[in-house]
Amino acid sequence: MLRRHVLLLGAAAALAPVLPTLALDRALTPEEQQLIAEINAHNSAIRTMAGRFLQIDTQGGRTEGTFFLERPDKVAFRYAPPSREEIVSQGRGFYVLNRRDETYYAYPQDTIPLRQFLGSDIDLLNANVVDVTTSDGYISITVIDNTVAGTVQVSLIFDTETKDLSQWTLVEPSGAELTFSLYDIQKGVDIPRAFFSIPATYKGVDPAKR
Repeated sequence: MLRRHVLLLGAAAALAPVLPTLALDRALTPEEQQLIAEINAHNSAIRTMAGRFLQIDTQGGRTEGTFFLERPDKVAFRYAPPSREEIVSQGRGFYVLNRRDETYYAYPQDTIPLRQFLGSDIDLLNANVVDVTTSDGYISITVIDNTVAGTVQVSLIFDTETKDLSQWTLVEPSGAELTFSLYDIQKGVDIPRAFFSIPATYKGVDPAKR
């Protein structure tokens, strides 16, 4: 079973208002501050990117697919067959599309948390950071977001050399985890506008009645 509601929790926080609170129980070292500032600048400069993803849920279920990102606030996740689902953000909300049934349903952007990575200008130093750790060439920056479903924790993992985002892990209020790994990434690519839109032939449905 796809944990799409967990992905939506992580992705929609990407677009909610920033909470400028540093919740760390210690001060960041000068080296950490410099590295995070470099990560901010590097990723803010990447206006578009595309690649593949591997999603692993709490039960060990694995799902693959492709993603497309355009700053600010546009992202699409296309799950590989046999799934027919796709998650799209147009900057105004998240939509789950079913390519087989040609239907979609919406999640308001302000009700569901990767806010910290999808905005026009990334500023992780002013996100709601609760933990920063470095190990084996990677830095993990953990932030929390308060959603209508409860507190969601998002750990963003960056390569300390390239400054690229390589993985994130979401922990939902129930404690369930979803890990998202990125690979085969291409930056500065042209992405058709249609990748972030809903086909006119698709019909809106009530997710509670699916």
